[in-house]
Amino acid sequence: MLKLLNLLKDGRFHSGQDLGVALGVSRSAIWKQLQHLESELGLVVHKVRGRGYQLAMPLALLELERISEHSHGGLWPVFIHESIDSTNAEALRCIASGQAAPFLVLAERQSAGRGRRGRQWVSPFAENLYYSLVLRIEGGMRQLEGLSLVVGLSVMRVLEALGVNGAGLKWPNDVLVGNQKIAGILLELVGDPADVCHVVLGIGINVNMQVNDQVDQQWTSLRRETGAIVDRNRVVALLNQQLQHELARHRRYGFAAIQEEWERAHLWQGRSVSLIAGSTQINGVVLGVDGQGGLRLEIDGVEKSFSGGELSLRLRNDS
Repeated sequence: MLKLLNLLKDGRFHSGQDLGVALGVSRSAIWKQLQHLESELGLVVHKVRGRGYQLAMPLALLELERISEHSHGGLWPVFIHESIDSTNAEALRCIASGQAAPFLVLAERQSAGRGRRGRQWVSPFAENLYYSLVLRIEGGMRQLEGLSLVVGLSVMRVLEALGVNGAGLKWPNDVLVGNQKIAGILLELVGDPADVCHVVLGIGINVNMQVNDQVDQQWTSLRRETGAIVDRNRVVALLNQQLQHELARHRRYGFAAIQEEWERAHLWQGRSVSLIAGSTQINGVVLGVDGQGGLRLEIDGVEKSFSGGELSLRLRNDS
């Protein structure tokens, strides 16, 4: 099917006969593959008698060669999938099978993309970036402190480099433009965090998505913000480069060295918020984050810090 996609990805019309000759199959086999593209991958194919078949929108598929062209320096080992359940799930399977870290898992589509707190991450084919980087962590908990915040800062810097104005951070791991979500982060840990473990840095970035009624919150994308189709291979290369820089800084100096920079980018700094933990709601004002990446709130005149993977932050109605 990828062979057919590579013929159609230019967004031009191609006759069924030409496609059949190029792939060495019958026109009826081409028709079946086109139906699969539409039903399984959600792609729209225009069919015009006398002209042939055309994708509704040109595609730039993820390719290692193209990622390398945009990269400066060495690459992590990269595994690119046409369609999988989720890049984080595949990364965890690779760890279990003994794949040496660091390595990167990418996918054109996720059938069961995961966000925080069990939420679905909507993952249409070849529109957005589904990215999971696996690291081996040695040296104990210090190497994990504030790690999701460091990743968020890296993603924000990449978006800025690609022309997105007004991007900022929301604790603990969302990247927003105004009140609209453009990227999210999901970290998963395997092993002993006090000794040696692996961490999966799962990153989803809305790149070329323009319309999707499955997303249950306000969202935007690189294409919406810049008005242009963005090459996802370039996004991968820029993200690799930015993560290499920020992770090296984090390893050397710890999160405390990045704390003030992160706070300057926090869109909800000084805002009245509700912190949700299960059925518990805590109201306060955001003071910032502490040296371990925990959220600092002023509650009835007293400063308290909170951290944990199942916490959710919302703006208060009076903020």
